[in-house]
Amino acid sequence: MTTSTPATSPQSDTPDPRSRADGTGLLPGRAVALVVPPLQGGYQQDAPWAVAIVARLRREAGRDAHVSPTAWGLAHLEMLADLREEAALAEQDARRSGAAGPADLTSAGWRGRETYEQREDTAVHLAVTLWALHQQSLRDEAMHQPGWPLGRAVRRLAQGGTGTRDALAPEDSGNAERPGAGRPQGDHDEGAGETVRRRFVRVGGASDTEVLATRLRDLVLLLRASRIPLDYVRLANQLLRWQDENQRDTVRREWGRDYHRRRWGTGSATDTNTQVDAAGDAPRVEDRDADT
Repeated sequence: MTTSTPATSPQSDTPDPRSRADGTGLLPGRAVALVVPPLQGGYQQDAPWAVAIVARLRREAGRDAHVSPTAWGLAHLEMLADLREEAALAEQDARRSGAAGPADLTSAGWRGRETYEQREDTAVHLAVTLWALHQQSLRDEAMHQPGWPLGRAVRRLAQGGTGTRDALAPEDSGNAERPGAGRPQGDHDEGAGETVRRRFVRVGGASDTEVLATRLRDLVLLLRASRIPLDYVRLANQLLRWQDENQRDTVRREWGRDYHRRRWGTGSATDTNTQVDAAGDAPRVEDRDADT
C-alpha cells in the first residue's frame, strides 16, 4: 500500500479543476459510484461475474493499486483512468487552444499531478477493496449505502446496533424525537463499545496510508459482522483528501463529527449525490472484467 506523500500536490495549493465546488466531483468518489452499485447488485443476485470480481477484489486488499500486477485491469482502476481522460479532454476543450495547462509546463507541475493521481489511485483502490471485504458472503444486505459515513457506522457498532434500523423500545414509541429514542434494545456491553471507540481512535491517529488501511480493515470486518453499511463514495473522497497533510485534520474532523452526531435524516449524504445519476452511462462492470 502506498504511503502518504508530502503535501505538494495541486490539491494542497489549488482546487483540483476536476472537482465541483462542494467536493462531490472528486474522481475517486465518482469511480466508486460508477463501479460499486452495479457490482453490488450483481453480487447480491449471486451473478457469477460479480462473485468472481468481488473475490478478486478481496485478494487485493492491502496491496498497492499498481505495484500488484494482479490489480491491473480491475474495473475501478479502469474507470478512474476513463474519468481522468474525460476530465483532461474537458480541460483542453475549455482552453480551446489545445495548449498545455499551467500544471504541465514545469517539472514541479508534473510532479504535483503525478502525486495527486497516485493519491487518487490509492483512495479508489482502498475504498473498493474495503467494500469487497465488507460485502463478503452477504447477499441480503447492501454494505455500500449512501448516508452512512464512517463516524455514523462506527457509532452504531459501538452502541451494539446491527443493520440500519432498530425497533423502538416500548417507552420510545411515538417519541422518536426524544434524545436516546430508537436505541438498540437488549443488553449492551459497554466494554465492547469502548473497544470499538478505541479502534476508531486508532484510525484517526494513523500516520500513513498503510497503517490507515490496516486499521480500517479491522473496523470493516466488525461492521460486516453486524451488517452495518458504509458510504464508500464518501469514504473514497475522504481517503483522497486524507493523504494531503494539509487536509488530514479536516477529514478527521468529519469523522469525529459524524461519530457524535445524533440526528440523521433519510438520505443524508454529503459526497453522495454522484451515486444517484452516475451509473447511467457507465460501461458495464461485468464487460470490463469478463476475461478475468
